[in-house]
Amino acid sequence: MDIIDLRSDTFTQPTDEMREAMKNATVGDDVFDEDPTINELQETAAKKLGKESSLFLPSGTMGNLVSVLTHCGRGDEIILGDRSHIFVNEVGGISALGGVHPCILSNKDDGTISLEKLELAVRHTNIHYPPTRLICLENTHNFCYGSPIGIDYMAEVATLGKKNNLKIHLDGARIFNAATALKVDVKKITQHVDTVMFSLSKGLSAPVGSIICGSKEFITKAKKNRKMLGGGMRQCGHLAASGLIALEKQSKRLHEDHENAKIFSKTISKIPVIKIDLKQVQSNIVFFGMNSNKISGQEFVAKLGDRGVKILETQPGFFRAVFHRGVSKDQALPAAKAIQEILDE
Repeated sequence: MDIIDLRSDTFTQPTDEMREAMKNATVGDDVFDEDPTINELQETAAKKLGKESSLFLPSGTMGNLVSVLTHCGRGDEIILGDRSHIFVNEVGGISALGGVHPCILSNKDDGTISLEKLELAVRHTNIHYPPTRLICLENTHNFCYGSPIGIDYMAEVATLGKKNNLKIHLDGARIFNAATALKVDVKKITQHVDTVMFSLSKGLSAPVGSIICGSKEFITKAKKNRKMLGGGMRQCGHLAASGLIALEKQSKRLHEDHENAKIFSKTISKIPVIKIDLKQVQSNIVFFGMNSNKISGQEFVAKLGDRGVKILETQPGFFRAVFHRGVSKDQALPAAKAIQEILDE
C-alpha cells in the first residue's frame, strides 16, 4: 500500500541529489568555524534572505529559542500570538531556559495581531513592569490556516517596533512558502524584521536543520547561545550539503505543493459534513472541520490510516493536512476521495 502522509511537511525525504552531496561533502569542525560546507550554506542563506550573517542549527525550535535568548535577558518580555508555534509547541523554552516573560495577544485567523493591541501591549518604563524587548511574528502562520502574512502588515509592525525601540523576530519556518504564496522574493518579507529563522527540513526536503539570519553582531552572540544549548555539531557539513540543494532548488518547486493543497481542498469541500473555507487555503497547509454524528475524529483518522492516508486531528473534529514533495498531484485527489468514502459509509 502506498502511504500518503499528510501529517506534516517534516516527513519529506531527502532527494537522491542531496544524498549524493551529503556523501561527498567536504567537512571540518564547525565549532571552530572550519567546516567549509557549513560556511558556504550560511553565506548563501544570509545573502538569499538579505541579512549580514546566519547560523545553522539542528531544529527550528532551537533556532527560535536561540534568537529569543540573544535578543532578551532574564526578566525581559516578548510579545507573541496565542496561536504562534513559539507559544504553543516549543515547550515553554523561552521561560524555562531564558527566564523571558511572554505577553500573549490573540492571533486573527490570517495570522496577524491587531496593530492597536500590539501598541497597547508595549510596556513603558515602570518599576512594576518587565521591559518589552521583542515582537515575534510567524510567516506562514502554521495554526492560522498556513496563512502568508502580507508585506504591508510586516512593514507596519516594523514601523511600530522602531517607534518603540523593539526588535522584530520572525518564525519563518515556512518563509519560502510565504514568498511563493505572495509571489515575491523572500527578501521582501525579511527586510522588515531584525532576525528570521527558517527550516530546511520541511518543504525544502533537507533531512535536518534550520537557519537563523541577522546582523553579524547578533549571529556572533547567537553562536554562543547555540553552544550553551548543545547545538555545536562539529562535522555537520554533511547536513549543510543537503541544505544548499534545498535552498537553491527545492525552494523553487513549492508552488506544486500549494496547487495540490487546493486540489484536495476543493474536492473535500463538496462533502456535506466537511467544513472548510477555501479562501483560507493559500499555501501547503489545509485545515478542515468535520461535523458528523456517525464517526469520531479518532475513528476518522484511524480509518484513513487503514486506507494509507495519514492526517492529524489538531482539536476534536478539526484536522490538518500538509502537502509537500512526498505527496504528488496524483495522490491529492485519492486522499480526498478516501475521506469521502469513509464519510459515505
